[in-house]
Amino acid sequence: MNKNMDLPMEETASSSSVQEKAFGVEMRQPNQKKMINKTWVESKMMWEIAAPAMLTAVSQFSIGFVTSAYVGHLGEVELAAVSIVQNVIEGFVYGVMLGMGSALETLCGQAVGAGQLNMLGIYMQRSWIITGITSLFLLPVYVFASPILKLLHQDKQISELAGKYAKWIVPQLFAYSINFPIQKFLQAQSKVWVMTIISVVALAIHVVLNWMLVSKLDHGLLGAAIAGNISWCLMVLAQIIYVVSGSFPEAWTGFSHSAFKSLAGFAKLSLASAVMLCLEVWYYTAVILMVGWLKNPEIAVDAISICMNLQLWTLMIALGFNAAISVRVSNELGAGNSKAAKFSVMVTVITSTILGVIFTGVIVATKNEFPKVFTGKEVVIKEASKLAYFLAATIFLSSILPVLHGVAVGAGWQMLVALINIGCYYIIGLPIGAVLGYKFDLGVKGIWTGMLAGSGLQIFILFFVIHRTNWSKEATQAEERIRTWGGSPHPQQTSLEHNMNE
Repeated sequence: MNKNMDLPMEETASSSSVQEKAFGVEMRQPNQKKMINKTWVESKMMWEIAAPAMLTAVSQFSIGFVTSAYVGHLGEVELAAVSIVQNVIEGFVYGVMLGMGSALETLCGQAVGAGQLNMLGIYMQRSWIITGITSLFLLPVYVFASPILKLLHQDKQISELAGKYAKWIVPQLFAYSINFPIQKFLQAQSKVWVMTIISVVALAIHVVLNWMLVSKLDHGLLGAAIAGNISWCLMVLAQIIYVVSGSFPEAWTGFSHSAFKSLAGFAKLSLASAVMLCLEVWYYTAVILMVGWLKNPEIAVDAISICMNLQLWTLMIALGFNAAISVRVSNELGAGNSKAAKFSVMVTVITSTILGVIFTGVIVATKNEFPKVFTGKEVVIKEASKLAYFLAATIFLSSILPVLHGVAVGAGWQMLVALINIGCYYIIGLPIGAVLGYKFDLGVKGIWTGMLAGSGLQIFILFFVIHRTNWSKEATQAEERIRTWGGSPHPQQTSLEHNMNE
């Protein structure tokens, strides 16, 4: 006889309820363990790419950071000249070159996921051809930097000195054309630690060269330019040696005539990537130019340049996550693993945001101290300190936005993001900044408020786009893209997808 027959009805129901709850707990525990395990596996794969990518990005950006720090002690005009070149001239060129090389993030990443390693070397050589030609078209920007800056209504003295400095750093333009395709080639295969070591060594050499040429030998801006040229050329040469030395037997089989095939189609995808990134970089350039139109431009430009340098330095951390999510999404879509791609997005966004909150707190806590790294001028230090909260807000938003852009690159949405950039930045952000900065006489703070408005709106839209994305359809499109560019793919299940299906 069932023992429950001897119990009151209420006790029997209570016992049944307890059993159901216990069963539910037992069911949830394996699910929770599975989710924790998936998160751990994805986090590990993400950090294996993100950590060295961060160090590489920080090291390469810090070359300009070190230059500004040394030049800042030469004088206000010298710092303003170098800042204008870095934020306007190099900002423009850097965006174009990085964008033209970023087509490899989509193509190489999806090719790796599909097991088409033999196409990576061909893709990189095509990218070298395209970025090399692009650098020739961009050369006049350096040669005629002074009249260009004057045309943009920048201070005459600053523009003339900036023009001289821009001509001296032309070798760095051609270094960019080689550097970015190599980076994408290595990142797609998650082989970035050697590149990181090379970048760190180049930065150390750059510090020594600046100390010697600028501080000890007193060569001023010319010494700073020479130090930068040597550092970039050594870094690029070391990366080339690493790639062609036999470390990638499947991906690099030597120079090939195939690199000259399908250049038009490759250039089209490269151009879409360039437009997306350029609109992003030029947004910050436009802000610098708008500040240059304010009264007392030397102090205003110096103050916002100090803040932008710090913001860009922390942005390099976010770009590590940008590289990681771009590789993870492109690899998984190339392998046909739509669920794994979607899960990667969630883990990476959360991780990057947490770090962004930490950096935001550091800036607020050191608002009266961080300007002293760049200048000893009390008036500049005071002006930069006033912008600390704007800088903190920008750093927080910049911890999220690059990750969303990385998702777009990994999935091949470059042109869509370009259109979103135009609307958020140039139709909304800059006009709001102009009205607040000039019409309401809020100066730098008004201009920066407009910048924040544009960035915040773009984050909201991109989150909406990603939420509505059909990832299975994206995987199918990736398969078609690989077939078009590199032959019929044979998707292989990655370790994360295997783990998710267990």
